[in-house]
Amino acid sequence: MTELLKSQLNDATLKETNAEGGDGDEEEDDVVDPWKVVSKSEKGVDYDKLIKRFGSSKVTDELVQRFERATGKPVHHLLRRRTFFSHRDLEFILSRVEQKKPFYLYTGRGPSSNAMHLGHLIPFIFTKWLQDTFDVPLIIQMTDDEKFLFKDLTVEDVERLAIENAKDIIACGFDSEKTYIFSDFHCIGRSPAFYRNMIKVQKCVTFNQVKGIFGFGDSDCIGKISFPATQAAPSFSSSFPEIFNGKADVPCLIPCAIDQDPYFRMTRDVAPKLGYHKPALIHSTFFPALQGAKTKMSASDPNSSIFLTDSLAQIKNKINKHAFSGGRTTVEEHRQLGGDCDIDISYQYLTFFMEDDKRLEEIRSEYSSGQLLTGHLKKELIGILQKIVSDHQERRKLVTDETVEEFMTPRKLKFEF
Repeated sequence: MTELLKSQLNDATLKETNAEGGDGDEEEDDVVDPWKVVSKSEKGVDYDKLIKRFGSSKVTDELVQRFERATGKPVHHLLRRRTFFSHRDLEFILSRVEQKKPFYLYTGRGPSSNAMHLGHLIPFIFTKWLQDTFDVPLIIQMTDDEKFLFKDLTVEDVERLAIENAKDIIACGFDSEKTYIFSDFHCIGRSPAFYRNMIKVQKCVTFNQVKGIFGFGDSDCIGKISFPATQAAPSFSSSFPEIFNGKADVPCLIPCAIDQDPYFRMTRDVAPKLGYHKPALIHSTFFPALQGAKTKMSASDPNSSIFLTDSLAQIKNKINKHAFSGGRTTVEEHRQLGGDCDIDISYQYLTFFMEDDKRLEEIRSEYSSGQLLTGHLKKELIGILQKIVSDHQERRKLVTDETVEEFMTPRKLKFEF
């Protein structure tokens, strides 16, 4: 690992540790790692500061314009509004698009709950748009082994949850001819190429380095310490010889929340040593909990989230009862001072799911001026979320165990390499 990267990663880890319980100037830093996200501000994580800490690049207007030139179509609203706000080497992927050279998409899900929530949908909504736009293969890793190692769950629990979560992912509309979903427990044992890349990554990263990147301690089991190599392996096309015809030079683009970036900072440093392309990344912001943007949604707290299994009545009740409001304490005060869209969760959720830019701006203007009351803002959000969830539930009913098996069987996809 380069000394510069080691310094950046250790510095980020040190800041996060101080933010949790340290002192000095770093006390006000946000805590962002693959297992915990906590902000000191009601407005949520300071993403500009996080970009500097992690050493990634900001998604600029120029990059979005290049994206549109390369695709010949407007970008997705999640990119246009900078929900996907940060990247690593996205220019490299766009150059390959312009040169008509191949790449693939890679993302994943750690199955720790029976039902996914709306925040879990964001990377898959955007990934599906990327796949539809570029017509490329997609690899989705279900890290059931990770959840066994890091959570109080049995092997049987996580294997079952991987299947249930895969059904939710498939219900987003992915095409089995273009998409391979796999669980680590079921894939690695029958894929020598995948296992070889895991071991190669493990050999390149020392115990001190992995402790510096992820904050592991002496009491953590050795499974946790070695797991990052498992999440790194799908970044290399040679891990999937059936899909890429044995080629090791097809790069990938990884859409993910920015808390997953430490895994791929490690991967990007290792890749050149193995003769592989570095994975490119595009990072999303966090989908905030109903109680406010200081933390992301939690699958373990039913009232922090809108789940894909929630009924229409549950959605309405959760938004009305638990969604943190940026409105004022009285109607008179709200009319006079207006609401604060920066901390209002109902408005924040609309930025993720309302596609109409003009209507979203009208709501922002009317709420900020005091013309629109909190109850009316919540009512508009409830209608949108009820439709998203109910439509998803209808699509999921059509996903059978046979459908899941089709997606999860190692095979050649429709692409030629």
